[in-house]
Amino acid sequence: MRIVFKVGSNLLQTERKDIDLKFIAKLAESVKELREKGDEVVVVSSGAVLCGAKKLGYEQKPTELTLRQALAGTGQAYLMHLYDTVFSNYGLTVAQVLLTNDIFRKGNEDRFLNAQNTLEKILELGVTPVVNENDTVAVSELVFGDNDFLSVYVSYMLKADLLVILSSAGGLLDEEGRIVPEVEDMEKAFRLVKGTGSEFGSGGMRSKLEATRLAISIGIPVIITGKGEDLVSLRELKTRGTLFKPTQRRLRKKLKSIAMIEEPKGAVVVDWGAVEALKGGKSLLPAGVVRVEGNFSAGDVVSVMNPEGIVVGKGRVNFSREELEKVKGLRGSRVKEVLNTSKEEVIHRDNLLVFQ
Repeated sequence: MRIVFKVGSNLLQTERKDIDLKFIAKLAESVKELREKGDEVVVVSSGAVLCGAKKLGYEQKPTELTLRQALAGTGQAYLMHLYDTVFSNYGLTVAQVLLTNDIFRKGNEDRFLNAQNTLEKILELGVTPVVNENDTVAVSELVFGDNDFLSVYVSYMLKADLLVILSSAGGLLDEEGRIVPEVEDMEKAFRLVKGTGSEFGSGGMRSKLEATRLAISIGIPVIITGKGEDLVSLRELKTRGTLFKPTQRRLRKKLKSIAMIEEPKGAVVVDWGAVEALKGGKSLLPAGVVRVEGNFSAGDVVSVMNPEGIVVGKGRVNFSREELEKVKGLRGSRVKEVLNTSKEEVIHRDNLLVFQ
C-alpha cells in the first residue's frame, strides 16, 4: 500500500509554540511500522516558513511575500534537519523533494515524468521522501493552499492508495463541534466549514475539503484526522477522524488530465439546477450559466462553480468567454441561432469531470 501523509505547519508546533518533536517522532515510528508491513510512505510537509520564523525570531507570520519566501529559504534547511534527525533515530532515511506546480501543467509532461521517476526511485531505495513546494521561487502555497493541493497532486503522480491530511481540528466538525466520522455528501461538508487558515499555514478546513473533493473524484480515499490518531490503523481506513471514500467510477485518462494537469483559464458559475443536472451525468448548457469569469477561448479548460463559489467540476468549453456571455441563460435552438453554431453544450459531458 502506498500512503501519502500531509503535515501542516500547525502540526509541527506545540500549544506553547515550540517545535513538536514528540509528534515528529510519532510520525517516524508509524512510518517505520508501516514499512515493516510492506507499505510505502511519502510525507508532504509544510513548515518552512514556520521554521524560518523560529530561527530568525519572528513570532507572527509576516504578510510581505518576499519576506515569507526568505523565511522559507532559511526554514527549509531547519525543517529537513528535524526530519532527518528524528527519522534517523528510527533507522529511517529521508530525502528532500522540492516541487513547483508548473510540473503539473500541460506542456510540461517531461518534467512531470522526471519528478515521478525520481520519487519512484527514492521509494525503491527504501527512503522516505519529504515533499514541499519550493517556496523560495513559488507563490502558490504561500498565498493559497498550504500544500493541501500539493498532497493531492503527489498522490495522483504516485498512484497512492490513501491520502491522510493531518489537521489540528482532528477531522471535519459538525455544528456541535463533534467529529463527523464519514462524509458522503461534500456539499453538506462545505457548509460545516467556519474557519480560515492557521497561524503559519494558509489553508484551513475549506482548503482541505477542496483538496479532498479533487482526490476522491479521481479515486483516492482521504482521511482528515489529528495528532492523536493511530497512524498505522489508517491503512485499514479506520480512523478517529473523518473518512472520505472515493468515487467508484473509472475515469478515462482524458478526464484525469483535465482534472489534474490542465490549468483552468477561467470559471463558469452555474445555478443549483445546473449543479444537480451535472451530478446526474448531463452536459452543461447555457441555460444554467449565471456568470462567467476570466478570459478563455473555445477548447480551454475552465472550472465550474456553484452559486456559493465552490468548484464542483472542471471541463473543456465549446465557447469562448465572449460567446458564452452572449448566450448565458438561453435555451435550445436560440443558442445556435445567436452563435451560428451546431453546438449547444457549454461543456459536453464527455469533456467534464464533476467532482464528487
